[in-house]
This record gives sequence, structure tokens and C-alpha cells, in this order.
Amino acid sequence: MALAKKDLKKYGDLVLGAGATTVKVISPISVVTAPWVRWKCQFGCGGYGHNYCCPPDTPTPEETRRVLDGYGRALLCHIETAATPDRRRLLKRFRQGLIALEGELFKDGYYKAFAFLAGPCNSCEACGKERGEPCADRFRARPSMEACGIDVYQTVRNNGLSIEPLKSKQEPRNTFCLLLVD
Repeated sequence: MALAKKDLKKYGDLVLGAGATTVKVISPISVVTAPWVRWKCQFGCGGYGHNYCCPPDTPTPEETRRVLDGYGRALLCHIETAATPDRRRLLKRFRQGLIALEGELFKDGYYKAFAFLAGPCNSCEACGKERGEPCADRFRARPSMEACGIDVYQTVRNNGLSIEPLKSKQEPRNTFCLLLVD
């Protein structure tokens, strides 16, 4: 674990306790946003438009960049999961842990804390958007980095970590989330 600031060590340890493989304090300046990222959602993901945490209901890359520029530090959180039947459960636990950590940061005075998760929201069995209902879990629903136009691959590489596309579903999956701190 590489943490740049001692005051964030406690939170990095909590992320590791939630299953993270790696946690790194980064500057939000190193986070890359690009319009093409949302195109990958729109023209490659079956969740596009079916979930409140997916485009077009998420901030644009330009809006995301403006928000990122209002922060000085973030935690880049990585979990590697093997291709096992437990993978989905482990990822869900990891995401829930990051949302809980966002709340802990807020209570400890980091009032700007905000988590970007990975992949489509899986807080509910079925998103209320499909039925024309409001989000049933607004307090814990968070968009993914990709849904907000963040180029996860370049962001991860900018921060000295490795990431490559999977060539098969049997390979270990590397999932990254971002927790904006202050």
C-alpha cells in the first residue's frame, strides 16, 4: 500500500479490510476524462440507459473534470478477483465497503468525500428506472468512473499501477474505484 499522507493511512487500511489489493493516494489532476469513454457505455454496454448510475443519467466528462479539479487528494482503490463463483459477491462487498468509507470520511471532517465505483450499480435486484420509479437506494447509489467519462486505463497507468484488458473470463479481474477525499 502506497499512501502519500499519514492522515489517510487509517482509510487506506479500511479499504484493504474491505478486500482491496492495493490502495494509493493520488492527485485528481492525474485522473483522465474523455468523451469517448461514455461512447463505450452507449455502444457496448447493455446497461446504458437502464440504470440511474449509468449514462445518460450520469455527469458528462466535462462536468466530472470540473468536480475533480475541486479536489486535492483521492484514493485509487484496486481489487483483484479470481474467476470463481465468489467474484460477484466479493466485488459487491468491496463496493459497499467504499460507500461506507465515504460516510466515515464525511463524519471525520472530510465533507467532500465521494466514491466512484466500477461497473453498473448493483445495489438493488432491479433498478427502479426500468419501472419509472425513483432510485430506491439514493444514499448508496454511486456511478462508475466510466459512466462519468473517466478513462480508467490511463488514470491507473498515470499512477504507476498496471492494468490490461482481459483476454478471457477465466483471468483474474482487476477492478478500480476512486474515492475523492479533499
